[in-house]
Amino acid sequence: MGISDSVIDRAKQFLKKNLIEIEKRDDLSKEQKVSRIINLFAGVCAGVAIQPIPFADIFVLTPIQVLMGERLAAIWGVPVTESSVSAVIKDILKIGGMGLLSQQLAIGAYKTFLPFLGAVTTVPLVYGLTYAIGTVLSEMYKRRSKGEASLSDDQLREIWNESRKKGKEKYKKGDEIEIK
Repeated sequence: MGISDSVIDRAKQFLKKNLIEIEKRDDLSKEQKVSRIINLFAGVCAGVAIQPIPFADIFVLTPIQVLMGERLAAIWGVPVTESSVSAVIKDILKIGGMGLLSQQLAIGAYKTFLPFLGAVTTVPLVYGLTYAIGTVLSEMYKRRSKGEASLSDDQLREIWNESRKKGKEKYKKGDEIEIK
């Protein structure tokens, strides 16, 4: 086995343990699993936001955020199948609504008028947005898993606003999570 095979095997094991099968881990609480998934995906989406093509983000970020939603649903034991992926997309749209659309337009405008600088300035915005999407999705799935009532529009808005702000702050502070 060569060095590259060893690196690939370690990467596969890391992804299996911390992404693909994180819901099966018994050494972490559900909240710790959720935190890892949200931070991992927020970081990935922030990295993707660096690409300078205006308005391309929504076509790249949305599938990544849908995968985050699927992983969060798995952690909370809420079944998500191919046919129910559209429900995850609807949940994401419900969460962000017009705020999500206006932010995507702002990201596109940044990249149109300030091409490379604009790409970098959108990173905290995208991190915060993805962090908020993950936080609200997690709360929605947590409630579904317990058979509790759905979030009201006011609760949804409050969690969205608080978590978006928290996500931006986490990015700016450089908060990291330890992933083993």
